Amino acid sequence: MIEAVVFDLDGVLVDSEHVWDEVREALARERGGRWHDRAQADMMGMSSIEWSRYMHDVIGLPEPPEEIDREVVERMLARYRDELPLLDGAVAVVERLARDFRLAVASSSNRPLIEVVLAAAKIAPLFEVTVSSEEVARGKPAPDVYAEAARRLGLAPEQCAAIEDSANGIRSAHAAGMRVVAIPNTRYPPAADALALADATLGSLAELSAAAVAETA
Repeated sequence: MIEAVVFDLDGVLVDSEHVWDEVREALARERGGRWHDRAQADMMGMSSIEWSRYMHDVIGLPEPPEEIDREVVERMLARYRDELPLLDGAVAVVERLARDFRLAVASSSNRPLIEVVLAAAKIAPLFEVTVSSEEVARGKPAPDVYAEAARRLGLAPEQCAAIEDSANGIRSAHAAGMRVVAIPNTRYPPAADALALADATLGSLAELSAAAVAETA
């Protein structure tokens, strides 16, 4: 029986993958980096430690990873303050599922970004647990962030359903032992082999209901 729903953040509640892409690409070009078309897809799901190292080692930014991470997060916070890109129906679906399930977030975003999004959307009190991949050893597709969310909830992973949009996110939640509801990201659609790991695939947040979650058990 599913006791909790664990939401990814980027691409599930906020339409932010392209914002990350724009911010990191702008920084790379300003600092003389070697940006390429696969960079955003490569970094999707990585923890802040992992993607900042990628920006340093692969993209070629001269600053140390810690400085890259800090600069990108500051720019992301500025973008969110200007306009929070909440996906249509995000607040409504969180409020809807909170009636039947305990809620958590397991995100690759840095903790300040998670907190700003949930606070600005006025849904922070509905989440019992939030976990950033910067707080675990490995980012997605490793299972660490979802395993930690289950641990903090005091539940077995199989008692949780994850809501994911990306290939690495689906792989992460599946590897952790959670049931997985996929809502594919239209800008960066997950690969077919990753999508095949999902227990249910929906077309939009509007289709996400307590019944849809329960059916994955």
